[in-house]
Amino acid sequence: MKKLIKQLFKFGIVGGTAFLIDYSILFLLAKVIGLNELISAAISFVISLTFNYFASIKWVFEAKKQTPKEVIIFVLLSVVGLGINELLIYIGSIKMNIDVMIVKLFATVIVMIYNFITRKLIIEKHN
Repeated sequence: MKKLIKQLFKFGIVGGTAFLIDYSILFLLAKVIGLNELISAAISFVISLTFNYFASIKWVFEAKKQTPKEVIIFVLLSVVGLGINELLIYIGSIKMNIDVMIVKLFATVIVMIYNFITRKLIIEKHN
């Protein structure tokens, strides 16, 4: 239990940093440059996901060398996370006309929970 709490804390730091990357890039692309919200969200998500993956392997989880199969599974599950993110942004921002920056906060919480569970199952050593 103590190990899980420590791991959740580290995941929170990595996730918080990834969120700042994601949110900043989304703001820059959607609000400053004026790029489409869904395209902006996809770009920012992929960049922050890349950071999150490498930080998770190096610091959060007891990572073993990733096999090609595990990397492919991780990528596929990440695509699902991106899909969840895009769906929530589409519903909230496009259909409900809520500011994309507010919707992104909600989407981040949902995807963060999904990410922790899937990363723990895929990245961490299983004895």
